Order: sequence, then structure tokens, then C-alpha cells
Amino acid sequence: MSTITFKPKQVTKRLLSVLPDRAQDVMTSRYGLGKDVERMTLEAIGKKYNITRERVRQIENHAILTIRKSKEYQKEKKAFDELEQVLKSLGGLISEEDLLNHVSKDKSVHNHLNLLLILGESFKKNKEDDNFKHRWYMDEELSDKVHRSLHALYNNLSDHDLVSEQDIISSFAEHLKEVSDEYKKEEILKRWLALSKAVSKNPLGEWGKSHSPNVNAKGMRDYAFLVIRKHGSPIHFTEVAKQIEKLFKKKAHVATTHNELIKDPRFVLVGRGLYALSEWGYISGVVKDVIRKVIEQNGPMPKDKIIEKVLKERYVKENTIMVNLQNPKYFKKDKEGRYSMV
Repeated sequence: MSTITFKPKQVTKRLLSVLPDRAQDVMTSRYGLGKDVERMTLEAIGKKYNITRERVRQIENHAILTIRKSKEYQKEKKAFDELEQVLKSLGGLISEEDLLNHVSKDKSVHNHLNLLLILGESFKKNKEDDNFKHRWYMDEELSDKVHRSLHALYNNLSDHDLVSEQDIISSFAEHLKEVSDEYKKEEILKRWLALSKAVSKNPLGEWGKSHSPNVNAKGMRDYAFLVIRKHGSPIHFTEVAKQIEKLFKKKAHVATTHNELIKDPRFVLVGRGLYALSEWGYISGVVKDVIRKVIEQNGPMPKDKIIEKVLKERYVKENTIMVNLQNPKYFKKDKEGRYSMV
């Protein structure tokens, strides 16, 4: 259902009618208001009229001022009031893409809406930069608070943090203490989060820093990490490959997946083909290495204690641990039956 009662194309046509022919044509080309919705550059329009790009800019700026001073502009007050109400209802600050798509699903209407936003004296635009998308607002103070809060949210995340959508919304809300409660609705907080290019979510809906491989997953290793993390416990590499195909719609050959898991220190082989995440605290290395680390951490111990601790790190048979323990090259047993390293 449309959020506006006026027809943007008709409004822009009436507003442009106050301009001389050349200025009308420049505005139509500059904003993609004709049959061709591609917006022409200043240079392209300059070549068409054999004038400099700076002269085109002057014509554009003068056309905007002329429209704002015209009686036709006053007559269209209701349309601009409606756009103000839409912007307020969406949180008072929103990305250009979200705003245009909310008002109309018709892409050919978007350029007309964009011109109306530029003409409306209460609307302000911040252009896209390294941290944020193109965005529109009316209240400078509200805009500043939201931007500061998004920066604070980013700074509170470590490079590899992954948090649920509910957690990121709660955390964001904590940073917005100075903002009126009327804006602290989940759908508005989500729209404000969507302004950021520095914080985003991965295909599984978990949030983190956009540059993190956990969010911007690019290769088989990154997909494998997300699959094992979602699974929450050690998983066989064949199942990892299946889940990559299911969750990410990426072709994952079993052998390739296994090779990638072997190479990456984020993963630990904990049994025959079973992989866990090293961040879960599993000790890396073969069974012998695990026994050595267990003894290093706890001192000499009887075999049952060693087996108990190694089984927390590895999905292997007890006999495999005993075979390793009985290798005199690495381990020795004292009179009390406790094992230590050679």
C-alpha cells in the first residue's frame, strides 16, 4: 500500500513547468525524469549544449531556486508535507534506498521522488562516505546522535565478534540513551542500523564488523567457520560441505572442504574427520601433542585422569590414548603410576 496520496511524476511535471525550456531539459536529464531513467552527468549535459560543466551546475542550482520561489511550489505544499510525515514515521533518518523503496516499488518513480526531496527545504541529505550510505533526515540533532551511536556500536565490537540481531539491537539501543523513546522501536532501530556500512550481518543473520570474514564470508574456509559455529559442536567435514551447499547455496566439494579445514588455524581436528573451532578451547595437534599439553598444564597424572582430560579434547578411543602414553620416547611412568614427559 502506498504511503503517499500524490503522484510524484505529476508533481515534478507541474514544478518543472515554471522553468524555461533549456532549464527544464537540463533538470530532466540531470535527474533521469524522462523516458531514459539514467541520470546524465554534468559533462554529458555540457557537451549536449556546448557549455561547461560548471555552467550546467549553475543552471541546475538556479532552477531549484526558481521552483522554490514559484507559486506552483506553494501549491504542492501537501505533497511535501506528506513526504515529511513519511520520513518522520520511518524514524526521521533513513537511507535513501530504504526511503525510496518504502514510498514506491516503481523504480521509475524513484528519480522523481529524489528531486522532490532535493526541492523540499526541510529535507537534508548526507552523501555516502566510507562509513554510511546516502541518507535523508530533517532534524540535525537527531541525525548527529544516531551517527555517534553507530560509531560507538562499531567501536564496541571486536574484529571477530558475531552477535544475534536481538543482541545488536539491544546494544545499539543502549548507545541511544539521549534519543527520544518514540524512536526506540525495533523497526526504526533496524533502519538506523542499515545506514551503516561498517556494521552488517552475514547470510545467517548474525551481526559484526563488515570487514570481518565472519560477516563478509568470501571463501570456503569462511563458510566452513560459520557452519561449524552454527552447529555448536564438532562436526564431520562431509557434513560441513553439505551444510555449506544448503545454507549458502555454494558448491562445496568434500575433498576441497577438507583441505581448507586442514590449512586454517581456526579449525581443530578432534577425531576422525571431526572438526571443532579452536576458539572453543580445543588443543591443536595429534593425540601425543594433546597428552603432552595436558601433562604440562596439570603435572604428572595417573592414566585414568589423562584419558579423561584427553577425551574432552579428542573424539578417539581410550586405547589410542594408551598406545601413545606407552611410547617411552615421549612419556614415562613413576612408581605411583603417574605419567610425565621424558
